[in-house]
Amino acid sequence: MQYKHISILGSTGSIGTQALEVVRANPSLYKVDALTAQQNASLLIAQALEFKPELVVIGDESLYQQVKEALPNTKVMAGEEALIAAVQLPQTNLVLTAVMGSVGLKPTIAAIEAKKDIGLANKETLVVAGELVMNLAKQHGVNIIPVDSEHSAIFQCLVGEEQNAIEKILLTASGGPFRGKDRNFLATVTKNQALKHPNWVMGAKITIDSASLMNKGLEAIEAKWLFNLQPEQVEVVVHPQSIIHSMVQFTDGSIKAQMGVPDMKLPIHYALAYPNRLKTDFERFSFLKYPELTFSEADTKSFRNLELAYMAMQKGGNMPCILNAANEVVVDAFLKDKIGFLEMSEVIEQCMNEIAFLAQPTLNHYLETDQLTRIFADQLVTKQIVTHLK
Repeated sequence: MQYKHISILGSTGSIGTQALEVVRANPSLYKVDALTAQQNASLLIAQALEFKPELVVIGDESLYQQVKEALPNTKVMAGEEALIAAVQLPQTNLVLTAVMGSVGLKPTIAAIEAKKDIGLANKETLVVAGELVMNLAKQHGVNIIPVDSEHSAIFQCLVGEEQNAIEKILLTASGGPFRGKDRNFLATVTKNQALKHPNWVMGAKITIDSASLMNKGLEAIEAKWLFNLQPEQVEVVVHPQSIIHSMVQFTDGSIKAQMGVPDMKLPIHYALAYPNRLKTDFERFSFLKYPELTFSEADTKSFRNLELAYMAMQKGGNMPCILNAANEVVVDAFLKDKIGFLEMSEVIEQCMNEIAFLAQPTLNHYLETDQLTRIFADQLVTKQIVTHLK
C-alpha cells in the first residue's frame, strides 16, 4: 500500500479519535499532516504531541494562545477559515472530514479544489450542497469515500458493479433507543434517555439524531448524492441488530449486503486504506452469536423527522439545507433542556414552511440559507420557551 498523508478535520471527536487509533496501529502506512478541533484544546494538544502534524487548527480563537504555547514547534492557526489551510497542504493525499454540521462544507470544497481525496464523515456537507459538491468532485477527479457505516457499506457493495444499474438501496437503521415507542412516550423523553444508543458509541449530536431518526433522513439525502439516485430509490429499513450495515438491490433483483459488528473503526479503516483492505485485529462477526436478524418498516408517524427529510429530498434546492440548519439548532436546544423531543420536529417543519425556497442555489445561497434558518430556528426555540414559562 502506498504511504498516505492525512489531514483530519475534527480530530477530537468520535470519528477523529478512532481514525487516529487506526493511524496509531499502522505507523508505517500513514502520516498525519494536520489536526483540527473546535474547542477541545487539551486533547488536540495531546494528539499533536503524539502524531507531530505540520499544522494544528483550533476553531475557537480564544483558545489559540493555550494551544500555541503548548506546541512551540508546530504551526498553529485558529478560526474556521484556518480549516481551509489544513486541507491544502501540498503533500496531503486524503482529507478526513469528521467535523460536525455544515461547518464542514467550505473546507470540503476547498479540499476538492485542491484535488485531495475525501474521506467523508460529515454527512451535512452533502445534505446542504450535494449537487454542488459532487459536481466539483467529478470536475477535479476526486474520490469521495464515505465513512458513515451505511454509506461505506453501499460503497463496498458497489465495488466491481460500476457497469450495473442500481434498482434501489436499503439503508438500515437500528431504530435508536426509542424503537417501537409512540408519540405519547416520546413527548416526555429526556436527553439522558435519548443519549443511550443501544448499539453505537457516537457523539452527542449524532446520537440525538439517531434517536429522532433524523440521522437516517440525513443519510438518505447523502446517499442520493453519493450514488446518483432518485429519492424513491432510497429505502430505510429498521434492523435493530445493526449487523447488516446497508444493502444494494440491482435491476436483476439480486441484493448485496455488507455485514459486520457495529464498530466505526471498520468503515474508517476501509476509507483510509482504500482501495486496499488491510489486516486488522478487530472483533470478528459470528453468525452463531446472532441467530436472528430482524427487519421492519420505519415509523414516520411517531418519528416525523424522517418524513421531513424525505420531503426535503423530494423538494430539492435549498430545502435540505433548511432542514439541516434547523435540526442543528433544535438538537443543541434539546441537549440544553430548552425544548422537548417532539418539539424539535415542530421547529424544523416551521422553518421548512417559512424560509424562502430556492430551486437552484449557488454556494452563497446555501450559506445565506443556513444563516437565516439558524436565526429563525433560534427565534422559534425562544418563543417556545417563553410559551412554556407562561
